[in-house]
Parts: sequence; structure tokens; C-alpha cells
Amino acid sequence: MRHLLMSSVAIVAMSLSTIAAAQTADAPGQEDQATGLDDIVVTAQRRSENLQRAAVAVSAVSGEDLVNAGVTESTALTRLVPSLVVQPAGGNTTFYLRGVGTLSGNAFAENAIAYNVGGVYYGRPTAPNGSFFDLERIEVVKGPQGTLYGRNATGGAINILPNRPRIGDFAAEGTVEVGNYSHRKFGGMLNLPLGENAALRLALQDVSRDGYMSDGYDDEDSTSARASLLWTPDDVWSVLLVADYFKQGGMGVGGVTVPSAFYPRGPNPEDRIGGSDPRSTGPLTTQFGFLINSGNVTPPRDDGFLDNEFYGFAATVEADLGFGTLTVIPAYRKSAPRLRFYSTGFQGNFDDDVDQTSLEARLASNGDGPFQYVVGAFLFKEEAEATNSFFQGNLSTTLFIPSLDTESRAIFGQGTFALSDTFRLVAGGRYTTEEKTQNTLLRQSTGPVGSGPFVTITGALDFDSFTYKAGFEWDAAPDSLIYANIATGFKSGGFFTSVRDNTYEPEELTAYTIGAKNRFLDNRLQLNLEAFYWDYRDQQISYNGPILANNSNLYTQANVTTNVGDATIKGAELEARFQVVPGGVFSANIQYLDATYDSFVYDGFSATGAPPRVTCPFTVNTTLPVAAPARVYTVDCSGRPAINAPKWSMNLGYEQTIDLSNGFALIAGARTRIESSRFLSIEYLPEEEQEGYMTSDAYLTLESPDERWSATAFVNNIEDETIYSTSFPRPILGVVYNGLRPPRTYGLRLTARY
Repeated sequence: MRHLLMSSVAIVAMSLSTIAAAQTADAPGQEDQATGLDDIVVTAQRRSENLQRAAVAVSAVSGEDLVNAGVTESTALTRLVPSLVVQPAGGNTTFYLRGVGTLSGNAFAENAIAYNVGGVYYGRPTAPNGSFFDLERIEVVKGPQGTLYGRNATGGAINILPNRPRIGDFAAEGTVEVGNYSHRKFGGMLNLPLGENAALRLALQDVSRDGYMSDGYDDEDSTSARASLLWTPDDVWSVLLVADYFKQGGMGVGGVTVPSAFYPRGPNPEDRIGGSDPRSTGPLTTQFGFLINSGNVTPPRDDGFLDNEFYGFAATVEADLGFGTLTVIPAYRKSAPRLRFYSTGFQGNFDDDVDQTSLEARLASNGDGPFQYVVGAFLFKEEAEATNSFFQGNLSTTLFIPSLDTESRAIFGQGTFALSDTFRLVAGGRYTTEEKTQNTLLRQSTGPVGSGPFVTITGALDFDSFTYKAGFEWDAAPDSLIYANIATGFKSGGFFTSVRDNTYEPEELTAYTIGAKNRFLDNRLQLNLEAFYWDYRDQQISYNGPILANNSNLYTQANVTTNVGDATIKGAELEARFQVVPGGVFSANIQYLDATYDSFVYDGFSATGAPPRVTCPFTVNTTLPVAAPARVYTVDCSGRPAINAPKWSMNLGYEQTIDLSNGFALIAGARTRIESSRFLSIEYLPEEEQEGYMTSDAYLTLESPDERWSATAFVNNIEDETIYSTSFPRPILGVVYNGLRPPRTYGLRLTARY
């Protein structure tokens, strides 16, 4: 796999250099046939600017590309952005960027990658889905964004930008999509002008699909809606009001057992035999007969479900003050996930009710003077009431009912000062304070129905941090930008469920970056390159470890979050686009990543006392008392690669538009993702390793002369590769359950526009 990746990189590099040399020698007038690459406008730095003039690594994916890729939920973004790994975990979604991320396992969890929709920060890892329809684009901003984004942007930010209403334009669009696994998707948009100064945009999407697993899991059943009203009373003011709603049903995420030397009886993951299928539970019962037949350990069942509801309201008020533009964004969000899952090998139940309010105000300078700036303030408040339960069987039932309050406040600013026409200095800072409180009822008991008294856990935490960015920008040529900077990120600490010793500290990241953005050959060749070195300190990791469930002073097992140590992350990323011929664009995005834990030590709990199923060195920890036969082991994984951090990842693509007779057009596209191996969980077991793979997608679109309608045939994962998305070692048994990305899918999409 390594040789394949190295060869692919070399081929791409040689191809680009050969093409560049050939184009330099083009005959006079030949360049007149080329229109050049389109410019992409992004708001990654809180102001509109050309992507090629933004001194930050940003992957921008257009709404059209998202539709062609069949992206209807966040996990599919991995196919389009090499540096991004998305993990579904029970009812949560976890993002990893360049090896930075935190597994989200319960109501206490928070992501290390900021997720924003229409300028509104989403605090819950349960909330990302439901945003992927009627979009202008998605921006993935890489590296710590502690200055302009702040809260929980340690590794970067994901910006989802819906289409805005268009004043004075009546438009309508409808889409019907069908495919294998009984896939059905219906989408619609209506843009209504309301006089000369206002417009209303309504958008809807409904998706249903059978499960990819044999037991019905990994299905989809969701409905999304968004209403946007834009009002511009004059040249100074504009007001955008947005309301959105998302309802998610189905069985939810599934898992398969993975055979190993420890558990040789399990079915082949390529057959997608779900964890509750008798072909999966049968071998499990055979190997662990007493534990299963006695009811002490319960295998997965087929009664998992999703009954999730999310909605929100936001306003974006902008005023052109002449010297600058004032933007104020108040927002409210409700997250109410209710679900049961078995993807971890045991039953988990979430019933959460979360209210989030936020307010951001920014002032960005206007004009092209030597000093450009953005200053602002951010307020965030979240109130969460939840009931989380985890049923292992008669041996253990854990139930906790947390009441969590979070308040975060920040002031920030970033400025660029031009020392000359081509050289600029950049500096910015953000001061953040954060307060968290908890009042949690915890009960861990045995028996088929949990019983016994609750223990009340209370606590209060407060954090403050100053994050900064400093660097320079140099216009080496009219279409070449070189930049370098140092930037920091911060994610506050928090709580987990334990009577004592139930907090963890903030994590911090310092990034050193140098990059270049270039356009060559009359705007037909784009080459962007960034090299980075990150110092990641006190990384927060969530896993099943030792906790105090009562006042007996004896440790037992549940989900914990702790600071495990430090990591060094270094690498480089190349983004290239080349207009080979008019209407034909080749793209390549290649990342090399060397992410290694300098220090990674954690405590693991063994209910049976047996040595833990890990490949890292371990010792018995006698400082934490447990009831026999249980034991606690200290595991040292220092020197191991970071989780979800493939050394090589690559996206290659080509799209060609062919003009036909009578004004019709044929658009053919293909893309390939190549990725080297990576580990998905901290035990570093062989069955937790995703080996290197290659997967490809293709589509063919026929478009009418007036673009009133189009028909698209598509196929994703042509190779039908079996790719792991998550990995969980089942407590007590030690059997590993892995989630899977989608198999080969194909279908037909029809779109009509007016």
C-alpha cells in the first residue's frame, strides 16, 4: 500500500510538471480557448475573500459537488476531504482533522472540531446531521482556530453554508433520487421574491434507505426543512432570518464482530452480518457460553432505534457602517436525541434535552486600506438534561441522569497590516472564559433491571484561556501568496461520571505553519501547498475505564474522559487543480501526516482480572482498589501513532463537460480516495486497524440546453471496499465491534428547475 501511495504521488507530481511544461510552449492563441479556473469565495476568516487570497488551509466543497457525491449526512464528508475523518458513535458524531479529535460517547461529550451552520456554532456532537441540503458550499478549515472561532476549535472548523434567498428572483427546484438498498431521496426548493427588498427561500429533503447490515442497522430515515427570509430595507441594513428542523428515525448505526486470534468464530465483516444477526450472536454464544446463556452478558439485539428531533432559529443582521460591516448573529437551538444503539456490542440508551443559545457580534473593516481587521464578542449558553443508560447484562447496568450547564464568553480580534504593497503582518488574539456545572444522579447495579439508590454528584469548573495567531503574508507574484504563522487552540476541561476524581483538564494545541497558494498558466493551474508542525498537549480521550460508582471506595467500569498525554503532529498537504481542456478539470488533494504520541498513558479496567486486550505495554495498578476478581492496569501507548491519523491520504478527481448538439451537455466525473492504514481505537488491536484501501466514485449527467432539467447516473464505492468507520472493544468479553462505511451504492437522480 505504501508503494502504491508513493507511486501515485509521484505520478501526480510528474503529470502536473509535464502539463505545465507543455502548456508553457503552447502555440500562440491556444490559451484563448481556455476560460481558466473559477474563483471560490470563502468566509473561513469571518469575512468574504477569494480562497486563493486566504492565508489558511481551507478545503471548499460546492453544493453541486455534495449532491454529486450523494452527501446527505456528515460521515460522507470523509470521501471529499482527505484530512477529515468522521466517526459515528452511537448517537454522536466525532470529527478528526489531521489526527486531532475526541471520541464522543455520552451527554458529557464535546468535539474538538468546531461545527458551524450559517454562522451558528453547534455545541452538541448529536446535532451535525440534518444540514446537508440546499447548500452553497462547505468549508473545512484546518488547524487551530483559537482566534476567530475559539470554542472547541482545537483542530479546526467545519462551516456549513446554506443557500441564501435571492431577492427579485422566482426559482424552484425539485430532485428525485432512487438507488439500491431501496434508497429514496426527495428534495425541493422554492425561492419567492417578496417585493423589491425581500425574498423567502423554502427547502426540504426527505431520505429513506434500507440498512446496509443484515439485521437492518445502518439505515436512513430522515426529514429536513429550512425556511430563510432575507430583507434589505436599504443599502445599509440586511436581515436574514432562518428556521430549520430535522427529524431522524430508523434503527441507527450498526456494528459487526471482527474475527481475530482471540475470537476466531465471528463472521467475515465483508458479509456485513450485523451484531444482532443470529449468525453473529451464535458464534458469540458458543465461545462465551456461560456468560451469554446465564444472562450475565447480553449480546446486541434488533430493537435499536433513532427518534431524534432538532430545530433552531437564527438571525443574521448586517449593517454597512461605511468604515466597516457590523454583523450580529443571535441563535437558539434545541437538540432532543432519543435513541437505543448496540454498535458498541452492548445496549446504550440516550434521552437528552438540550437548549443552546448563542450571540456573536463582529465588526469587519471595509475598503482596501493598509489595515484590515475583524473584532468581536461571543456568548454561548447550554443547558442539558439527559438520561443515559448502558446495559451490559446482569453483571452491570449503568444509569446516569446529568443536569449540565455551560456558559462561555469571549472577545476576539485579528488584524492585517500592510508594510508594503506585497507584504503584510497578521496578528490576533482571543480571551475566553468558560464555566461548567453538573448535578448528576449515578447508579451502577447488577441484575436484569437496575435497582438500588442513586449517588448524587455535583461540581463546578471554570476555565480561562488566551489564544493567539501571529504571522505574515507575502504576495510573491500577482497570483502567488506565501504565508507563515503560529496559532494556538484551546478546548476546556469538563466532567465525567464518577463520585470523585471526575474532572479532566483543558487540551491545547500550538501549530506552526508555512504555506503557498498559486495560480499559473493563465489561471488554469492551481497549486496550494502547506507544511505544518503541531504540538498537541493534554489530549482528551474518552474510553471505558475505572470510575467510582458509589461511596464504597471501590472502582468499577464506565465511560471516562481523561488527559492522556502529548502528541507531535507534522506533515504536508498539497491541493492541485488543473484545467486540462476547456470544460475539463483535474483535481488532487494529497496529505502526508506523521502523528505520534510522545506520551500516552491511561488506566484500563478488567472486570475478570485478566490482562487487558491491548498491544501496548501494561502493568498492574494497585493504587485503585477494586472488588475481586477485577483489576486495574496502567497502559502505556507512548510512541504509537495517533488515532484516525493515516500517514497518507489522497483524493484524485476529474470532471469533463462535453457540449452536445442542440445545446445539450454531458458531464462525466470520477474521483478516487486512497488512504494508508490507521488505528481506530486506543487498544491498538489488529482488528481495530483499518488497512490501506482505495475506493472510487463516478457519475454521468445529461443536462438540458436551458439547464431546466438534468438526469444523473451515479455509483459510489465502485470497488465495494469494506472500510471500518468505528471500533469498540466490548467490555467484559473483549470482542471488537466495528462500524462500517457504506458498501457499493448506485442510482439515478432527476432534477427539474424553474
